[in-house]
Amino acid sequence: MSSASQTSPVIDTARRAKEAAAALAPLPRTARDGALLAMADALEARTEEIVAANARDVEGARAAGTPESIVDRLTLTPERIAAIASDVRDVVALPDPVGEVVRGSTLPNGLELRQVRVPLGVVGIVYEARPNVTVDAAALCLKSGNAVLLRGSSSAYASNTALVEVVRDAVASAGLPADAVQLVPGESRDSVKELMRARGLVDVLIPRGGASLIKAVVEGSTVPVIETGTGNCHVYVDERADLDTAVAILVNSKAQRPSVCNAAETVLVHEGIAGAFLPRALAALEEAGVTVHGDEAWVKAGEAEGVAVVPATEEDWGTEYLSHDIAAAVVPSLDAAVAHIRRWTSGHTEAIVTADTAAARRFVSLVDSTAVMVNASTRFTDGGQFGFGAEIGISTQKLHARGPMGLPELTSTKYVVTGEGHVRS
Repeated sequence: MSSASQTSPVIDTARRAKEAAAALAPLPRTARDGALLAMADALEARTEEIVAANARDVEGARAAGTPESIVDRLTLTPERIAAIASDVRDVVALPDPVGEVVRGSTLPNGLELRQVRVPLGVVGIVYEARPNVTVDAAALCLKSGNAVLLRGSSSAYASNTALVEVVRDAVASAGLPADAVQLVPGESRDSVKELMRARGLVDVLIPRGGASLIKAVVEGSTVPVIETGTGNCHVYVDERADLDTAVAILVNSKAQRPSVCNAAETVLVHEGIAGAFLPRALAALEEAGVTVHGDEAWVKAGEAEGVAVVPATEEDWGTEYLSHDIAAAVVPSLDAAVAHIRRWTSGHTEAIVTADTAAARRFVSLVDSTAVMVNASTRFTDGGQFGFGAEIGISTQKLHARGPMGLPELTSTKYVVTGEGHVRS
């Protein structure tokens, strides 16, 4: 039996979203932008009730022994809500992807062919902890003409409920269907499973979170999934790298914000430069509070410099630490670095530091990841940094969307063919 013929709170929610998506699709940009502006105003006007709801989640998280770093990501303050509202207004200013002509031509038989961007339809977002994602996802989906089903973590349920109520009221006040933004009912994993299997009602699912969440959605969903993958990112320091540049890029890639998916998790160093680079890198990483999990060469360099290096295990090469830890190895060549990356990468972002243009070109041609940096930090793989204005996530798959997903990636296309009574012979 298809999802369309079933009934349950989750399925009924998805069915309403599908109806809302059909109503959204033909609306002009002015209507969608008006709803976004109403959202931003409502968030600021109803800050007090959002903060009160969030306080219940924060209290519950602390009672459960949640680490303070996670509690901080969960917490909403009036200042943070004002920033979220500002982000929504920024989305209003972004170019509208809906209706954009991707390509067009007049065929030899006189038919006019246009491929135009259209909304995906109903987008489901499964995400963890951070309640700001609730508003970000709603804003981006509305801007691109999509209805959105939001399934955050149970730890932020009160916050997400309050935020969605505010957003729905604002959307309705602007004349759009409130069901364009809905919270998936239920706090158990069963509601996630239902969402994952609502094929025919939900057009695409986007998981945002840790490796276990993404794996569960990818492997258990019958709805098409855009995989926003984990980030086992690498920095390769080539034989002809400038030492100062290499140290700066390495430290920034690892330590500027280690808990995010575009932070470096492994550094590979050409043996021809290792003698000069390792002592400087060890000193800089130690100063930044980073623990090195290194191969034999890094361990010996650490002993010589008086810096503790943890001997690396096979597990370290595949680990997304999301902490002040980094795996480190010395390699005999650029090709050996590429071989290591191809074996262990999650396909997110890799960087090469080199003054050799030919080496950079070879690295770029051989590395198959969503973003390849040449003499730049891995931390630049980000929708905002790429000039997209905002992103729904960073896709590490290869179909439809790859890399930071801005508004165009929340659309599909359709062909519009215009004739003058044409019939096919």
